Amino acid sequence: MKKMFAELKTVQLLEELGRFTLFVIDVLRWSFRRPLRPRLFIHHLDHIGVGSIPIILLSGMATGMIMSLQMINVLAFYNSDAFAGAGVGITLARELAPIMTTLMLIGKNGSAITAELGTMRISEQIDAMETMSVSPVQYLVVPRVWACTVAFPILTAMANVVGVAGSYIVSVFFRGVDSAAFQHYLFELVDPQDILAGLIKATVMGFMVSIISCFYGYHVSGGAKAVGDTATRSVVVSSVSILLADYLMATVLLQVLP
Repeated sequence: MKKMFAELKTVQLLEELGRFTLFVIDVLRWSFRRPLRPRLFIHHLDHIGVGSIPIILLSGMATGMIMSLQMINVLAFYNSDAFAGAGVGITLARELAPIMTTLMLIGKNGSAITAELGTMRISEQIDAMETMSVSPVQYLVVPRVWACTVAFPILTAMANVVGVAGSYIVSVFFRGVDSAAFQHYLFELVDPQDILAGLIKATVMGFMVSIISCFYGYHVSGGAKAVGDTATRSVVVSSVSILLADYLMATVLLQVLP
């Protein structure tokens, strides 16, 4: 019995993986076909990107301040607290800013995308679009996917800036670190490759989160409860996927952009 259950779950997982692969191919295929609908792209970019700026700035500032506070406590033992800014800058640029930004946006936008498309599916709005010969993938999915892909690295760059600013405030104004030394080591040790690596990660993660959220919302079946359950599942799958992808990308980028 257990063997049959395991085989069934494996078959279901493979079927879902196959549907997801076909969905990604369909999204890419419709991305470059007319009509392109730039207004929808700008609308979703405003909703996903501009609407998320306050929470990203707040979380980025808090992360930079907390990291700096903890790092100074350790570096002070070696009389090297001036290196706190560089440590925070490198860590934010390569790892924390893209991961933190993506996780925040999964909770704010990823679940909303799944719920929106899921509601449209169970209320038969997507079926009505297909009846009118309008591609739901091109009209509903493509603008959201590329809006997320563009918005995520921009918001990550903002998180980098405010995180370093928070580190400066804590280090210089509260912990007495010399301002000139803080800035010197920050600009000396944080390379453009560090920032570029983080932006590449954020771009890939933006595409992953949006495509996973759209996939689950687009294929909802059932009633209102199914929409909520699917939104929760998309958040979990997105979060786990970007953490695994982060490790793989970090391994590659450390070789390409050391």
